[in-house]
Amino acid sequence: MRVKRIRVEFVDSAPRPLDDGVLYISERFHTALHKCCCGCGQEVVTPLNPAKWSYTKHGKTITLSPSVGNWSFTCRSHYLIIKNEVVWAHSMTTRQISNVKARDARDQSAHLENLNNEKLGLKTVNVSLSPLSKLALHIRNWWSE
Repeated sequence: MRVKRIRVEFVDSAPRPLDDGVLYISERFHTALHKCCCGCGQEVVTPLNPAKWSYTKHGKTITLSPSVGNWSFTCRSHYLIIKNEVVWAHSMTTRQISNVKARDARDQSAHLENLNNEKLGLKTVNVSLSPLSKLALHIRNWWSE
């Protein structure tokens, strides 16, 4: 059964088993995880860093951005979590998914380069936001108004 609303729990480490409809956030491990909102039962791990996902607190609710695309799961679900509400996004073609994965790889590479540069005391390079990330930020900002 699809999840329509998610509850947030801040944890030190992941509990076992994960409960349906709960977004677990570990600030210690910079990770958020939950069971797929489509109801398939797969665990979704979202690393929290500038090249992957981030969350915004809105009082007692959370927005996770960008969207969650479970491309490697059989369900291939795609959704956003905005103020604890699960907002279903459109399906994506194999080509669109490949483009997203390529962009994500570039963002992750740039993020790692930034971290290495910071350790060496060098100037950092800005990670540019993808169109999908910009859309997620726009939706998040609109939703929070």
